[in-house]
Amino acid sequence: MVSGNIKIDDPSPNEDRNEGVDLDQILTDEIGQFGRYQVLTLLLMVAPVVFTAFSSGEYIFTTARIPTRCRIPQCDGEVPNPEFRPEWVLNAIPGSSKSSFEGCSRYEDSNNLAPSNETCPPWWFNTTTVDCDEYVYENSLTIVYDFDLGCNEWRRSLVGSISSFGKLIGIPLAGFISDGWGRRMSLVISIINIAWIGVSRSFVNKYEWFVALEVLEAATGAGAYSACYILVMELVGPKYRVVTGATMSSLFALGQVTLGLTAWAVQQWRSLLLVLYLPQFLIISYYWILPESIRWLINKGRHDEAEIILEKASTINKRQLSEKSIKILRATAGTQNDKYETKEPWLPILVIRSRAILLRCIVLPILWIIMTLIYYGLSINSLNLTGNQYLNYVFVTAIEIPGYWTAILLLDRIGRKSMLICGYWLCSACQFAVVFMPDGMENLSLVVYLIGKYSIAIVMSSIYVYTAELFPTKYRHRLFAFPATVGRLGTIIAPLTPSLASEIWESLPSVMFGSFALLAGILVFTTPETLGTKLPDTMEEAEQIESRKIQA
Repeated sequence: MVSGNIKIDDPSPNEDRNEGVDLDQILTDEIGQFGRYQVLTLLLMVAPVVFTAFSSGEYIFTTARIPTRCRIPQCDGEVPNPEFRPEWVLNAIPGSSKSSFEGCSRYEDSNNLAPSNETCPPWWFNTTTVDCDEYVYENSLTIVYDFDLGCNEWRRSLVGSISSFGKLIGIPLAGFISDGWGRRMSLVISIINIAWIGVSRSFVNKYEWFVALEVLEAATGAGAYSACYILVMELVGPKYRVVTGATMSSLFALGQVTLGLTAWAVQQWRSLLLVLYLPQFLIISYYWILPESIRWLINKGRHDEAEIILEKASTINKRQLSEKSIKILRATAGTQNDKYETKEPWLPILVIRSRAILLRCIVLPILWIIMTLIYYGLSINSLNLTGNQYLNYVFVTAIEIPGYWTAILLLDRIGRKSMLICGYWLCSACQFAVVFMPDGMENLSLVVYLIGKYSIAIVMSSIYVYTAELFPTKYRHRLFAFPATVGRLGTIIAPLTPSLASEIWESLPSVMFGSFALLAGILVFTTPETLGTKLPDTMEEAEQIESRKIQA
């Protein structure tokens, strides 16, 4: 099995590195764990991470509800876009005022349709209510108008769920591309697919085509964020992995805030898609300007390329890469390449043979499902809070940023497991508090809602760092992709939660979120702590994580 460790006997008696050298050692002792080179690479990640936030959340706005009412043929006439709140609306539709009436039902026509000087008089209708046959919309800002979805709440919500289903296909595919062809290639392919399919969706005129392209976009672009995340995480030293991970999560939150403000400025869905997706074609330039992961190159036996990047990194960081490390890279290149030709068991077989790795592959997907369900569920449901829906979304996504930086401050102090447990359980407490909040306390309810999102943001930042640290370099993206892929079940369910609230019980989403968060905190106890450990390169090192603690 190929390892990220580069090992050779040291002929010099004056040196004490008899076991050779590995990338973490080079970063720590020679190049720098987080110097200018790493900062520049992280800055290059800003655009693609923000773009992935756009593609992950734009359906919240493009498929948002539009206030509707029944079309009343004898009152609205043949006008294509009749007035939404006419003076006669309460004569034909149940309601308490012109600003509050039923959106999906109307009064049944009576037998008395005698001509009248009054427009749409009340005696044209009786008190029996019936479902709408046609709809009048308050505006034409989302696909609800263009595809005449009216009160078809489940069909509207299906768009977000079907997008997440596409990611179930896309994330493993991206992991295969990333581990086989490189993190950079996976990133560029994913973003370009997102760009051209997103632009194409802005021109479709049928719901079925819109959904089909949504699935295709998710399936071919789902790996963009994980490619960015892993590339950067593999470049920094152990001391800065937490800071880097939380920074990446903060960039994603910044992308969501930008999405909310952009959607507020460009509210018509077709124009919004063009504004969000056309700039993403610029990412094709990253194939030439973004450096590949050094750790991936080493594990692929491409030591000449790794050496060039290491020397460039040391120069930019104003450090010196020792001749000894260069010689070791050159001397071990042939040995490592030979190892790559060795026939190895299929990865699932390796996982099954390892009890420790198998347990992680069982527990981590559950933790991811719960995290994504709550994380996306709270974002989606924010549009139903009182007030401006765009600002609500901005507030609920912006509160994630202090959550990520809380993770930065505490992950290296109290450990990964403690952060996950506290984050899940605080979120659980907030969800149950919202359920039992007395009426008339909207401001307090909003504060508790935001604390719940803050706590799940802590979990999100922590679980990305934690998952990446639990698996070996050679299989990291594929094994990282497994819980991330299964975790998409949570994002499939999340868009349906507003419908569950309206159709079954208003507090059902909060009860679900609270119960699952409580369970997740308990499951964290079954996994090992990675605080102060070396990033594992082999399956054996990953199995023995807690016994391989290092000085950060």
